[in-house]
Amino acid sequence: MAAVAANVAAAAEDREPQREAVPGLESQRRQIENGESGRERPLRAGESWFLVEQHWYKQWEVYVQGGDQDSGTFPGCINNADLFEDQVNWRLKKGLVEGEDYVLLPAAAWHCLVDWYGLEHGQPPIERKVVELPSVQKVEVYPVELLLVRHSDMDTPHTAQFSHTDSVDLVLRTAREQFLVSPQEETRLWIKNAEGSFERLCNTRVTVLDAALKSGQVVIMETRNKDGTWPSAQPQAVNTALEEDEEFQGQPGICGLTNLGNTCFMNSALQCLSNVPQLTEYFLKNRYLEELNFCNPLGMKGEIAEAYADLVKQAWSGHHRSIVPHVFKTKVGHFASQFLGYQQHDSQELLSFLLDGLHEDLNRVKKKEYVELCDAAGRPDQEVAQEAWQNHKRRNDSVIVDTFHGLFKSTLVCPDCGNVSVTFDPFCYLSVPLPVSHKRVMEVFFVSMDPRRKPEQHRLVVPKKGKISDLCVALAKHTGMSPERMMVADVFSHRFYKIYQLEESLSSILDRDDIFIYEVSGRSTIGENSREDVVLPIYLRERTPARDYNNSYYGLMLFGHPLLVSVPRDRLSWDALYHILLYRLSRYVTRPSSDDEDDGDEKDMEDKDNIPKPGHVAGGSSQNSGPEQAGPSSGVAGGSRAPVDNSPGPSHWPQRARRKHLFTLQTVNSNGTSDRSTFNEDTHGVSFSSQPYIAIDWEPEMKKRYYDEVEAEGYVKHDCVGYVLKKAPVRLQECIELFTTVETLEKENPWYCPTCKQQQLATKKLDLWTLPETLIIHLKRFSYTKFSREKLDTLVEFPIRDLDFSEFVIKPQNESAPELYKYDLIAVSNHYGGLRDGHYTTFACNKDSGQWHYFDDNSVSPVTENQIESKAAYVLFYQRQDVARRLQPQPGLSDPPASPACGSPPNSEFMDVN
Repeated sequence: MAAVAANVAAAAEDREPQREAVPGLESQRRQIENGESGRERPLRAGESWFLVEQHWYKQWEVYVQGGDQDSGTFPGCINNADLFEDQVNWRLKKGLVEGEDYVLLPAAAWHCLVDWYGLEHGQPPIERKVVELPSVQKVEVYPVELLLVRHSDMDTPHTAQFSHTDSVDLVLRTAREQFLVSPQEETRLWIKNAEGSFERLCNTRVTVLDAALKSGQVVIMETRNKDGTWPSAQPQAVNTALEEDEEFQGQPGICGLTNLGNTCFMNSALQCLSNVPQLTEYFLKNRYLEELNFCNPLGMKGEIAEAYADLVKQAWSGHHRSIVPHVFKTKVGHFASQFLGYQQHDSQELLSFLLDGLHEDLNRVKKKEYVELCDAAGRPDQEVAQEAWQNHKRRNDSVIVDTFHGLFKSTLVCPDCGNVSVTFDPFCYLSVPLPVSHKRVMEVFFVSMDPRRKPEQHRLVVPKKGKISDLCVALAKHTGMSPERMMVADVFSHRFYKIYQLEESLSSILDRDDIFIYEVSGRSTIGENSREDVVLPIYLRERTPARDYNNSYYGLMLFGHPLLVSVPRDRLSWDALYHILLYRLSRYVTRPSSDDEDDGDEKDMEDKDNIPKPGHVAGGSSQNSGPEQAGPSSGVAGGSRAPVDNSPGPSHWPQRARRKHLFTLQTVNSNGTSDRSTFNEDTHGVSFSSQPYIAIDWEPEMKKRYYDEVEAEGYVKHDCVGYVLKKAPVRLQECIELFTTVETLEKENPWYCPTCKQQQLATKKLDLWTLPETLIIHLKRFSYTKFSREKLDTLVEFPIRDLDFSEFVIKPQNESAPELYKYDLIAVSNHYGGLRDGHYTTFACNKDSGQWHYFDDNSVSPVTENQIESKAAYVLFYQRQDVARRLQPQPGLSDPPASPACGSPPNSEFMDVN
């Protein structure tokens, strides 16, 4: 046996000519079993350990413990054959147990044994890594075995093994190598779950363990299409359309966005952002993939950044005329509930959300440290500003910060103690106010007490923060009528929506409201206890038959313009009120002729049908009880007087008169619908206990015969309506100056003075310290108060190129680099229309061609520079000139001529010859 052992050892030496001298058996045992290099070595994550077949190792132990190198217990070469399923793929048998089937040795011990005894020819070493699992470290005997397939060929899997500690990125790289994907192609991974559903492996920086990948799981690699879309994102039904789109080749970036239903605000913001050159290049060149932050609690798990990247890649592929941003819209609604649904929103608000979302999704700071904000406390501005910016970058470092963030200087001064607080704060865009006029133009209709005069339309200039009394004073200058003889009302749908008091604010009246100002008697009042005249709101209604089973129901519909009429509070009969109203309507209501009035006795039975119900007018002429002076033929002043009826109430009045009545009267509520018992009648007439509303009810035939609708709707325009109040345009620089003007804080937003130890309405001034590469300027066109909302349609004149900020930046400037303070326009978000029914579009300059285009949802058309400036301009995007030059490609010997930059004049073929 000794000879056999010697022969084996000699054979091993022949296979391993470099092997060192074999130590003694006791020395071997100590090296393998004990110490840092032996089996006692603690497990350390990432280190390699090796499997040795249990039977061989036990034989070796017997051999070295015997102490006789010539013993017949010599184990021979290391042979792990019993650990493998086969000797072709050398796949480990399943279910092997440590201590029964194998032992584990650290790398140093394994290499010693191989040096001393050799390894069976052709067998691979079984190397395994130590992995750190939650709360434990262990040797990973069985790696994760994944089935890699291509999205285009799901039936041909490739098996690959990975450690639990390997990154998903290694899985992706392995798949790319296996399927021979070129470096220019973009890929992503999906996994197929047990129930057959698919899930994205978004974060490739996590481990196989953290991604919960398990042996036998199918991993699909998907390759982005040439048109920027992903195959998995497109339903089968549109495959033909996609093929047609791939054949289309247009200018990259000249791509519309489909309006999904009131999403023009989103489309406008996206088109502006898509035409910021350095940001778009960042996504097109896939630099965002290395910076996706999936663990930021302030972010959106990278989903907004990925959704935006998909849009950019599609829009700049050159293979689409327009794209449908449905996935992006869904993501936005998921993370910002205010954008759920299909209501109209503000493009600037969406832009603000998107910039913040992209920043947090791409924030290079994975764990934000606490940073204490410090006041200047008398230190130099340079020192404080640098500290503030460094603190900002310690928590916020992304392509959005690189591109859009600048620095303010904020100065607060306490009005009591004079304490000055200076801080430096980052900003992402400038929201600049527009110079606002303190005057307001309001259109009203003036209704005179003289029935012969048609209502007059007036255009009045009043204080924006004025009162209703100011409106009356302004009208008095046009009419010569005393403001004390005026009442103001909002008319809506043939009724009074509101009757205003003189001390109410004009801010409660919107521009779209129909405002009527009525002349009333000088002693009219609304007060219940006054002995003066009362003003009656008068409605017009038409009785309309409604069909039911017995034709007994009659409906009443409001029509025409209501009136405010002054009448005596006391001693007024219904007949008198009838004739007062008949007089007020005389311009468009014809009186019955004598033939109509002399109906004869044979009409008595017909007249009985007109017996009034409570609150209706009885027949007969009126005594002149009202303040309105009629002509001699009116039947009110100077006409015949009918005796006052002494009956207890109108429902008992006999029908003695022969005069035909055109309408009846009814007390109603302010809506003109239900009855109100607001009057009392005795032998002296009718008096009103509270503010009544009276309806004039017409039968259809009587209205058709005696009521002139064309004349009733007629009005005249006062000369003032023809005057056009020109709004002088303002320069963008004026808005920026206004932004940096000292202001006093409002009561709702006081400042706590650390010296006074109380809230103070301090003065505040903002100054620009540093400006970003791309400056976004938001023109604050929308004004919201408690009572009003308005849009300012002032024309703001802004330069296309050479916007100079050197006069606004207070940081000491580098005079040798003036381009650091000059900007060229690259995009404009426009808003047309009003607050409720507006529409958003975009002007943008293509970074490759230098040509301006107009983006109106899915429609895109070229434009000239002189078309860009308009009253609709809402958000402006400016690029700093040094950045524009840096980004402009430098033509080489074989390069085509470079396209003009956005700040350069367009080619002559695009010039406006007008």
